Formats: sequence, structure tokens, C-alpha cells
Amino acid sequence: MFCVDPIIDQIQTELIAHSDAKTWENFQRFFKEEVPHYGVKSGDVAKIAKRYLPEIKTRKKADIFALCETLYKSGYCEEAFVVSSWMASLSWMLEPDDLPVITSWISQYITNWATCDGFCNHAIGDLIVRYPDTIDEIIKWTRSENRWMRRAASVSLIIPAKHGKFLNEVFVIADLLLTDEDDMVRKGYGWLLKEASREHQQSVFEYVMTHKKLMPRTSLRYAIELMPPDLKKEAMRKDW
Repeated sequence: MFCVDPIIDQIQTELIAHSDAKTWENFQRFFKEEVPHYGVKSGDVAKIAKRYLPEIKTRKKADIFALCETLYKSGYCEEAFVVSSWMASLSWMLEPDDLPVITSWISQYITNWATCDGFCNHAIGDLIVRYPDTIDEIIKWTRSENRWMRRAASVSLIIPAKHGKFLNEVFVIADLLLTDEDDMVRKGYGWLLKEASREHQQSVFEYVMTHKKLMPRTSLRYAIELMPPDLKKEAMRKDW
């Protein structure tokens, strides 16, 4: 899908107008990979996305998807943030049949942790809550060769896990990614375990203790971040 629509030019013009040299210079320090960007503060990007949302809501789903894909194709991080903002607000329209489109966006256009998390946390997380059977497809992402697909499998469950949901699936995803060699994937499933620990501290602690000989220290530290000092100390102790 590719969309030639005046709204794209308007958004890009606004992003350029809101860019500044200091933000542009500081932006890259948050990423290890090169990330094309305008240098626009996240708050300004959110305001721009919100300003166009009433018009976006009047469009058919296919048209909205075409707009989103055009923004993604630019490669600029701020345009991907606009997509994330729209999809978070319009997550109610997503259905299981949209998973092929969602999967293709992640595999083709997601190239850093910020665009991955921004899209997956809200839009996909809400889709999973409304259609629990979709979790089976999300779990399949753990086997992808694409690092961002594998991270997406974890971070899509962040908000549901924070509210105590899908604990079994949290552990399934952690099992499948346990020894992943990619640092972004390790941090992703460690973060997922941390959020699950808010409502299921003992279960997550027991999982960590059972798997800590294989679990990378990065993942372990994330997983126990919210736990009390005594549990943290026990989990971090090297007893092998």
C-alpha cells in the first residue's frame, strides 16, 4: 500500500517546522543503530498526530492503513511515532484479520526499540486483550529472524501483563526467548517479566530462580527490578 494524500505532506511539513538543532543532535544518543529523524520533541509529535486524528477517524480502515504505511515508508522515526499514536487511539478498529498487515509493518518498517515499543505496547496489546486467541500468532514472532519481531512478541504483552493478564503466555514467550543473543530482545522479555511481577511477584520470582542459570544477566536485572531487596539479592546471587 502507498498513499498519495495531502495529509502526508501536511504532517511532514509540520514535523520539519517543529524540528530543532538541539533535539536533532540529542536524538541519536538513544539508539545504537542509525535512526533517520527530523529532530522533533516527542510531545510535539504527539500534538501533531492528535491534531489530525479527527480527520483520520472519518476514513475507512483501508485508507488509514495506507496512510500509516506511507508514513512508515519515509523511514523517519517521528513519522512512525505518528502511526503509533493513531493506532493506539484507533486500536478498537483492529481485528484478528489485520494481523498480516501488522506483521508486515513490524518486519519491514520497525527498525529501533522506540518505534517497536510505541506501536506494540498499545495497539497490539489492546488487540490481544479483545481477541485473546491472537496470542498464538504473537508467540510465533519469537521464532522470527528479525530482532524487532522477536522483541515485539514480548512488548506487545507489556500492558496486559502489567494488569495481571496472560501470565502463562508471558512465561511461554520468556521460555522461547530465554537465551536469545540479541540485547534488545533480552531487554524486551526481561521488561515483560518485570511488568508481570506487579501482580504475580512470587510466580515471576520462582520463574527467575528456576531459569537464572541460563537467563542473561540483562534479562534477569529487568525481571527483578520491582522486587524487594531480599528477593533481588537472592536472584542475583551466583550460586553455581
